[in-house]
Amino acid sequence: MTMVLQETETKLGIAPHPGRPGPEELVPSRYALRVGEIEVLVVSDGVLPLPTAMLAHNADPAVRAAWLDDMFLPPDAFDWSLNVVVVRSGAQTILVDAGLGADPDLNLPRAGQLVRRLEAAGIDLASVTDVVLTHMHMDHIGGLLVGGVKDRFRPDLRIHVAAAEVAFWEAPDFTHASMPPGFPEALRATARRFVEAYRSRLRLFDDEHEVAPGVVVRRTGGHTPGHSVVRLASRGDRLTFAGDAVFTVGFDHPDWHNGFEHDPEEAARVRVGLLQELAANGELLVATHLPFPSIGHVATDGDTFRWVPAFWDY
Repeated sequence: MTMVLQETETKLGIAPHPGRPGPEELVPSRYALRVGEIEVLVVSDGVLPLPTAMLAHNADPAVRAAWLDDMFLPPDAFDWSLNVVVVRSGAQTILVDAGLGADPDLNLPRAGQLVRRLEAAGIDLASVTDVVLTHMHMDHIGGLLVGGVKDRFRPDLRIHVAAAEVAFWEAPDFTHASMPPGFPEALRATARRFVEAYRSRLRLFDDEHEVAPGVVVRRTGGHTPGHSVVRLASRGDRLTFAGDAVFTVGFDHPDWHNGFEHDPEEAARVRVGLLQELAANGELLVATHLPFPSIGHVATDGDTFRWVPAFWDY
C-alpha cells in the first residue's frame, strides 16, 4: 500500500524532492458552508482508531459483524472521524468542541490535529469569542489543554457547557459504559484538568442557551448527563451539530449502545427523537463521528433511518 501511494504521489507531481518539503496532507480537512447569514467551517481533528465492539456492545456479535461487512468496514477496529465546527455569527466566532489534543499515554498520533488545522484555515485562536462544548469527553475538550493554547485565547473567552455536565465529572459513574482499558482513567483526568484550567471562563446553562444570534445550545442528556447539541438557524436555513448523539451505525440501528454512553437507554431515546425531528424538518446534520465532513440529511427508511450525504458545493 505504501509503495502504491508513493507511486501515485510521483505521478501527480507531489512526491517530496531533496531540499523541498513534501505535502503535509493528501486529504481534505476543512469544509465551509453557510446557514443563512451564519458562516460554518467543519474542521477535522483527525481520526480515532477504536474497537468495532464500541459501536454496539449490546448487539449480537454476528449481527454487528454483518453490518460492518455490509458497510465495507474492518471487523475488529476502524477509524472514527473527529469533527469540530467553527461558527461565525454577527461579531462572534464560536468554536464548537475542541478535539482530542495530545494524550501520549493513549498513543493516538492521528488525532489532535485541530490547532494546526485552524491555523491552516487562517483562524487565529485570539479571534475566538466563545467555545461551546457538547460534553466533556476528552476528544471534545483535549484541544483546549494543548500546551500554550490557553494563553492564545482572549482573556474574556466564554466557554458554554451544561451545568449537569460539569457536575457529572465531579464523580463520574461509568457503570453502564463499556470502554477499552485506559480510557476511563484518561477521561477522568482530562475532565479534571479542563475544569482546573478554565473554571473562571465557564458559563453554565441548564437546558437551553442562546450563544449568538441564531446559535442555540440545547442539553439532551443521554450520552452524558449534560450532553448537548448546537442548533443553527438563519434566513430559513437550519443545521444541527449533534455531537455524540448520532453515530454512523445509529441510522440502521439506533437502539445499539455505544461504549462511551453513560446512560445507553436514554442515549438511544435521544438519538431516535433527534433523527425523527431532522427527518421531518429536513435540516442539515453534522456530528462528531460521522465521516468527514459529515454534512447531510436524515431520511426515513421503513422503521429505520437513512443517512443522505450532502453533495459538496465547489
